Amino acid sequence: MNKDSFFYRVFDLYYDGFRSMRLGKTLWAIILIKLFIMFAILKVFFFPNFLKEHAQGDESGYVATELVNRAR
Repeated sequence: MNKDSFFYRVFDLYYDGFRSMRLGKTLWAIILIKLFIMFAILKVFFFPNFLKEHAQGDESGYVATELVNRAR
């Protein structure tokens, strides 16, 4: 990756910032645990797969039908 690119500079900023902090590793652990809880646990229990339950294998047809019916 080019060292002048925007993404490299952003990564370097965060990497240096957390590396020099005393609590950097603890903060990263908290961030990763929080992301895991948000995306893995909450999705499984609170956000069921609505399309899979209602489409019965024809997801694109179901979405097209719903769009046409709601537009009327």
